[in-house]
Amino acid sequence: MSQANFRKPSLLSRIVRRIIMVLYRWKGWKLDGHLPDLPKFVIAGAPHTSNWDFVFFIGATAEEGVQPNFMGKHTLFQGMMRNFMFDMGGIPIDRTKRSNVVEQVAAEFEQRDHLALVIAAEGTRSSNGEWKSGFYNIARAANVPIVPAWVCNERRILGFGPAIVPTADYGETLLEIARFMRSKLPDYERYKVLEAQALGLTEEAKTA
Repeated sequence: MSQANFRKPSLLSRIVRRIIMVLYRWKGWKLDGHLPDLPKFVIAGAPHTSNWDFVFFIGATAEEGVQPNFMGKHTLFQGMMRNFMFDMGGIPIDRTKRSNVVEQVAAEFEQRDHLALVIAAEGTRSSNGEWKSGFYNIARAANVPIVPAWVCNERRILGFGPAIVPTADYGETLLEIARFMRSKLPDYERYKVLEAQALGLTEEAKTA
């Protein structure tokens, strides 16, 4: 699954990256916080409310000198789109394989020297604010930290939090992330839902 890539990035990917940076700067987005000086980590971002979210993540990570990676269906990495998808940071995921998504991505982390994997932790734009556990399971399997990333579309701010080492307790880890997110946007409804989800999980763990 690794792409040993010593060639020059495709013309299309270079054009797209330039367009993204122009849009990012034109829209006046600002950064709050910095990515950790670490070779590998999972960036768990929320809220996911627009198809533009990843565009601005690319802009923000580029300012930090980091090329983000993302997961994509393996069929997107075929034919004319193959080089473009790899150049943009794509990681092909084959759901027909016996190994599941977590195992495939953990193997990718193992094979690479640097990998910053961006995951929309809510899963879908229609989320009420609760997070899926995929980001956590990947970080645990790959033995890498989680960097929470928050977004305020109204003020056009994208922020990165501290690297959080996931513990064996999902609820405990989620609660640490939720409290960071609420410290940045305390009145944001989706982050309130996230904190309530985390508190519910920690209570369940206590009574289990």
